[in-house]
Amino acid sequence: MSLGPKQLSFAVSQVTKSACSKKFISLGRILNHWDQIVGAEMAKYAQPVKVQYQKPKTRREKPKAILEIAVPSAQAALMHYQVDLILERINRVFGERWINAIKFVHIPANMDKKPSFRNQTPRLSAADKTKLNNVLENISDPDMRLRLESLGQAMLVDKHKK
Repeated sequence: MSLGPKQLSFAVSQVTKSACSKKFISLGRILNHWDQIVGAEMAKYAQPVKVQYQKPKTRREKPKAILEIAVPSAQAALMHYQVDLILERINRVFGERWINAIKFVHIPANMDKKPSFRNQTPRLSAADKTKLNNVLENISDPDMRLRLESLGQAMLVDKHKK
């Protein structure tokens, strides 16, 4: 077993894979391939929200999975005509008929682009900032320090929310 340096993304994906259930992993896979599934132009307006599972009524039926997509009303009308194509592309990602139906959830039309949660900087107290800086002061690689600082900020903000 190698104890050498590894990419942070590898470790994070291992932790989230064990922490999340199968349905969240499937939504993550859909999010990763979203531009390919609906196209770059439509991906600006539409965003997958959740995968809803329904138990079968009889033993012979398969479970039903419905993908909810948040989209403005005008684009929902356009996407309605592409439902079969979207289902085909999604199921190509999973390699089977995993998603059976699509449900559109309407959002306000004045949202030019989907909200970005990655670029928001969390707000920390002065004590938390100094504590984090003290922990990271021995990191010489600026890129690694920046990534660890971002991770530390997110963890501290999450800790204070609970």
